[in-house]
Amino acid sequence: MLSLSSSCLFFLFALLKATVWAADYSNPLKASDAGDPNIVYQDGWYYLMATGSPPPVLQMTRARTLDGLKTGEVRDVWRDSTPERCCNLWAPEMHLVDGRWHIYYAAGPENDAGVQRSHVLQGGTSLWDDFFYLGQIRDDYSVDGTLLTANGQNYYVYSCRPNNVQSLCIAPRTGPATTGDSKVISTPTEEWESRNSPLNEGPYALYHEGNTWLSFSAGTCDSPTYSLGLLKYNGGDPMEKASWSKTGPVFSSANGNYGTGHNSFFTSPDGTETWNVWHSVTNSSGGCGSSRSASAKIVNWNEDGSPNLGQAPPLGEVLQGPSGEPDQ
Repeated sequence: MLSLSSSCLFFLFALLKATVWAADYSNPLKASDAGDPNIVYQDGWYYLMATGSPPPVLQMTRARTLDGLKTGEVRDVWRDSTPERCCNLWAPEMHLVDGRWHIYYAAGPENDAGVQRSHVLQGGTSLWDDFFYLGQIRDDYSVDGTLLTANGQNYYVYSCRPNNVQSLCIAPRTGPATTGDSKVISTPTEEWESRNSPLNEGPYALYHEGNTWLSFSAGTCDSPTYSLGLLKYNGGDPMEKASWSKTGPVFSSANGNYGTGHNSFFTSPDGTETWNVWHSVTNSSGGCGSSRSASAKIVNWNEDGSPNLGQAPPLGEVLQGPSGEPDQ
């Protein structure tokens, strides 16, 4: 018979293995055509979408484990023959709105990326369901759109071009495909935001213990100085620039990963961890094209409750995956 102490140890070991087991993984999760990556975990599956290459198509990959995304099941989700939105399909993001999955993305005509607009597809209750075109969201230049909830209200945050300076705009979201008037909440004013060209893009919301942030990218993706910053919501009207405070860079090129940017966040299968997924290249000069790969790392938290993104680990390093993955 086991002693009380031995029984307790056995129980604790079994509980630990059942609740925090994670399969090993290594980066990159997708070796090419993986710019602007977005990952969602739902009902036992990881889903990955990213900006790919011609022909213009939005693709989705799913797998049971994070490492499994390297060889996961792939399907074409959407292609469009309408001339004004057929091409340059950028930065798809998966969001659950009113019980149905939606994919927000930017698109425009084949030969003019300067007139990109925000669009949305609507699907079902599973991300593997079929999607159909729901509508265009914005009439102004708008890319990298994402959803934000702050101060009890829903917003659409995107990269805009007021006065021809790539900035971050926010608009109240009145439905899955409708928004109100927008305001600018961030412009590239810091030195690290203006290397090569002044730019703010790729916003994504992060929530933790009652606090709200927006991560964003600056420095242009074709440069190794492309990096992440944070906007912290400090209360008040989320549409006012004064309601946000900026810090950065908080995640930059490291360990052979260059141009670490345009990230998003996802939650571990057991809901206890937040993870960061970003794109980078191995070319020390940076790059915006098909050479971008997608990598992921757990988010840690500082004593003051702020996120600590750390550094991108070396490619190929074996790491422990998200908590709650199946033992396989």
